[in-house]
Amino acid sequence: MYPSVKSVVPQDNYELFLTFNNGETGTLDMKPYLGFGIFNRIKDYASFEKVTVAFDTIEWESGADLAPEFVYEKCRRN
Repeated sequence: MYPSVKSVVPQDNYELFLTFNNGETGTLDMKPYLGFGIFNRIKDYASFEKVTVAFDTIEWESGADLAPEFVYEKCRRN
């Protein structure tokens, strides 16, 4: 089982600062994914900034979301 996302703060350069329920923190670089499918909707930085925690992961107003295991695996932990 993967840790749940407890908080997310958008950073400059399409990165997200995340806090997990196990106390770990990390940064997720979203730039590599912005050209694919639904993630085209968050290429506009104003849309990207509207990220929130939903259940145990993150989602955007546009409907884009990520699986919690993907978020944890791809996150550079601090």
